[in-house]
Amino acid sequence: MNPYITIDDRKIGKDFPPYIIAELSANHNGDINRAFRIMEEAKRAGADAIKLQTYSHDTITIDCDSEDFQIHGGLWDGQTLYELYKGAHMPWDWHKPLFEKAKELDITIFSSPFDFTAVDLLEEINAPAYKIASFELVDHPLIAKVAQTGKPMIMSTGMANDAEIQEAIDVAKNNGCQELIVLHCVSGYPAPADQYNLRTIADMQQRFGVLSGLSDHTIDNATAVTSIALGACLIEKHVTLDRNGGGPDDSFSLEPRELKALCDDTYTAWQSLGHVNYERTEAEKGNVKFRRSLYVVKDISEGEVFSHENIRSIRPGFGVAPKYLENFIGEISAKNIKKGTPLKFEHLQPK
Repeated sequence: MNPYITIDDRKIGKDFPPYIIAELSANHNGDINRAFRIMEEAKRAGADAIKLQTYSHDTITIDCDSEDFQIHGGLWDGQTLYELYKGAHMPWDWHKPLFEKAKELDITIFSSPFDFTAVDLLEEINAPAYKIASFELVDHPLIAKVAQTGKPMIMSTGMANDAEIQEAIDVAKNNGCQELIVLHCVSGYPAPADQYNLRTIADMQQRFGVLSGLSDHTIDNATAVTSIALGACLIEKHVTLDRNGGGPDDSFSLEPRELKALCDDTYTAWQSLGHVNYERTEAEKGNVKFRRSLYVVKDISEGEVFSHENIRSIRPGFGVAPKYLENFIGEISAKNIKKGTPLKFEHLQPK
């Protein structure tokens, strides 16, 4: 497994701060200026990248109202697939100005392509990486097309079982992908935290030999922050200006203040992991006085016997450890010792 991948000179891996992707998705709500504002807020919040979705209603489905194409229940109840994607898709002529805006903001931007023509468009504007959406994980020709660009790839795994994930990874690698991150995902909108099974993240790393992360559709940040402790090196979250904005994805997206909290809290979680350490830390070194150790609690004269009356285990911790108490009891003091002196082995009279 590669220890990291690189997108726009930013290294992504467990040894580096979490990479945060703000998924713009359909939250532009048909207004490019709203898309620009989301990008500005994402940059202000500390996100590393903006992600788009590149498709049209005519490339992702067909205009058909038979039962197969009807949506029942959930956020998009009553629509056909064609109607949903017609309202949600991002016009293709927005891509260039959005990429230019990202350059102006100094934030990375890339996209999820949903067909070959989308890949071609994104190659024309020099996308630095690609994301394969969960529902496209079974589209091996699309994965092969993306892998052949030679760009870093991120793949979400919502809906997929372990065999399908392995197949997608194999297709990507067999078509030239050298840099890959696989995201654990639950394709519910929103998705309940108790169905996320975050231990899968660590298993993915071991089972598939890949870097892993999280595509998170829960409505808060607890799941994402927890995932960092299990090895997630990348977090993707939908982002909007207003959760009540009425767009197709608004209701399960983070607002700007929540995105900032995600960026801050995942970084803190990553920092806290550190490395295996059993030594005293810098933060602890000044607190030795709050530890117990052996102290002289009554003046002792040279030749006097140490007893439970003149030495005790107390705070602070500058004397020998309390476990050595019985090594002193009944022994002879080698010198005069004042009350309040930390006990040392040099206080023992040699035998």
